[in-house]
Amino acid sequence: MLSERLSTLPEALPAFRPCPAARERDAWRALPESARSRLLAAGEAEAAKPLAPLPLPLWLDFIRTGQRAPWEDAYLSRRARLCALATAECVEYEGRFLDEIAATAWAICEESAWQLPAHNSYVRDTPQLPLPDTARPLIDLYAAESGALLAALHYLLGPELEAAYPGLATRIEREIRARILTPYLHDHFWWMGNGDEPMCNWTSWCTQNVLLCFFLLPSVSVEERRDAVRQAAYSLDCFLKDYGPDGCCNEGAQYYRHAGLTLWGALHILSAAAPETFGPLFAEPKIKNIAEYILNVHVDGPYYLNFGDCSPLAGRCGAREYLFAKAVGSPALAALAAADFAADPDPDRLTAQDASSRVNLWYRLLTAFTEAELRACPAAAPDAPDVWYPSAGVFAARRGGWVLGAKMGSNGDSHNHNDTGSITVYKDGRPFLIDIGVESYTRKTFSPQRYEIWTMQSGWHNLPTFDGIMQLPGAQYAARDIEIGEGRIAAELAGAYPPIRGLTSYRRTVSVGAAGVSLADETDWPGEVELTLMTERRPLPCAGGLALEGLGTIRLDSPVEISVQPVPVSDARLRTAWPGTIWKISLYFSNTLHLTLC
Repeated sequence: MLSERLSTLPEALPAFRPCPAARERDAWRALPESARSRLLAAGEAEAAKPLAPLPLPLWLDFIRTGQRAPWEDAYLSRRARLCALATAECVEYEGRFLDEIAATAWAICEESAWQLPAHNSYVRDTPQLPLPDTARPLIDLYAAESGALLAALHYLLGPELEAAYPGLATRIEREIRARILTPYLHDHFWWMGNGDEPMCNWTSWCTQNVLLCFFLLPSVSVEERRDAVRQAAYSLDCFLKDYGPDGCCNEGAQYYRHAGLTLWGALHILSAAAPETFGPLFAEPKIKNIAEYILNVHVDGPYYLNFGDCSPLAGRCGAREYLFAKAVGSPALAALAAADFAADPDPDRLTAQDASSRVNLWYRLLTAFTEAELRACPAAAPDAPDVWYPSAGVFAARRGGWVLGAKMGSNGDSHNHNDTGSITVYKDGRPFLIDIGVESYTRKTFSPQRYEIWTMQSGWHNLPTFDGIMQLPGAQYAARDIEIGEGRIAAELAGAYPPIRGLTSYRRTVSVGAAGVSLADETDWPGEVELTLMTERRPLPCAGGLALEGLGTIRLDSPVEISVQPVPVSDARLRTAWPGTIWKISLYFSNTLHLTLC
C-alpha cells in the first residue's frame, strides 16, 4: 500500500513541525488555560521529585528473577519526568525548569542502553542477553520511544538548552544518531518486516517513533530521510498485510493504541513530509476500518470488549483518536474521542494500560494543541450496529442496555490467550461476564511457559473444560462453521481443543436482546462438562439460578450442578480493572446447557 507510492516521493522532505517550538510564544500563550495549568502543574510536581536511579542490580533483577516492574518503573519515570518538565517550561518559558530538564536528558543520554531488559535480544523470540552490548545499539519499543522523546525535546527547546548548557543539544543529537538513526539505516531488526513473517504492534509503534527522530532533528540530511521513508514504507506494508480488510486489531482494544493508532502516527508524519505521496492513504477503506475498530468494541465509559492480553479498561480515547477520525472522515469516532477527553481530567497520566501515553512527548503536544478543538466537538448519539470481524473472529452486538462480545477466531493471535469461543457480557455499562485479562508482565509471559499462567488458560475464560482438558495455543485451534445472525452468533468449538476421545462437537449459540443474553451449548461428549463463567460480582443462589449482587441473574434453564469459587486478585495490573476478589462459577452438565443472563 505504501511502497507502491514511493515513485511519487518528492526530492525535498521538510522537517516535521508537530507544534510551535517553545520560542514561538504567541502559540503557547494561546493554549486553553486548562491545558496550560495542567502542564504547568505536572512539571512542578516532577521537579519536586528526585530523578530515579537505574543501577546495574535493577537491570539484573529481570535476569535473576524474571520481574520486569522494578527496572521499567524507574526507567519510565525518568521519561515521564522529562515530558512533564519540558512542556511546563514551554508554557512558562522563564528557565525555571531548565536545570531539571538538562539533568534528566543528560541521565537518559548516559544510560548504557535504551532497550528494556525484557527486550534485550537481537533475534526474535530468543532468550534475552544478560547485559546490553553498548557497541551494538538495539532498537526496541522503548529505545525508539526514548529517541523520539529526546528528538521532540530538541525540537522544542534545543536553542534554549544549548545556550544554558553548551554542548547538551549536540550530545542529544549524537546519542539519537548513534542509537537510532544509524542502526535503523544499517541494521535489520525483526520488527522492520521480512517478507511473509508476521508482524505486530512493534512494527508501527517503532516506525512512528523512528520517523520522529529523522524528521525532528535538524542535522538529518534529505538523503537519510528518503532512506528512512523507504524503509518505513516497507515496514508499514509488512504491518498492514497482517490486518484483514475489516481492520480488526487481533491484539485487542488496548493494543489498538500501539498498533492502529501508531499507524496513524507514522502516516501523519509521512503525509506531512510528502502530502501528495502519502496523504491519499487516509482515503483507503482499510485504513478507515482500522481507525474505527476502537469505536466498534467500545462498551460504555471506560469499558471495552477485551480478549487476549487486553484489559477491559483499555484507556480513554483522546487527541490521537480524534485526529485519526478527522483524517479518515469518521464523525462517530471523533465524537467518542471528544467525549472521552471531556470525561478524563488528566489525559497524560501514566496508567498500567498505556505507559507510552505519558512518556511520549509528541502525544502530550498533540493533546495540548488539539484540546480546544476536542472541547468544541459536538456530541453524537452512537450508531451501534452489530459488528463481525471475520479476520479475527470478533463479534459485538448491542440491544438496549446489553452488550455482547464473542471471540470466534483462533488461538493464534498476537498476545493470544486460549479463549476461542469465549464471550463477555455487559449490562448497563457494567461487567456481567468478564474476561480477566493478563497479570503484570514477567519473563514467563513471553516464554515457552506462557500457557502455564492461569489467566492464559481456557479454563479461566467463559468456556468448557472436558475432564480437565483445556484448549491449546496455535492458529489450528479455532472455531469453525460460524453462523452470524441479528444479535446472534453460533460456532463449533471442538476444534479449539486437542483430540478428546468421544468429543466431535461442541456447538455454542449466543444471542442478545433487549431483555438479556441467551447461551445454548450442545455437545456429544459422553462425560460431564465443566462450563466456567467468570464474574466481577459475587454470585448468590436464587430461585432458578444465581444472582449477581446488584446487577442481574444467571437463569439456568437446564439441570446443572453449581460450584462457586472466590478468586483473590493481588496482581497490580489486574487490580487496575478488578476488585480484590472476582468469582469463578463452574456449571457441570451433560450434553446440553441453556442459560439466560437477565
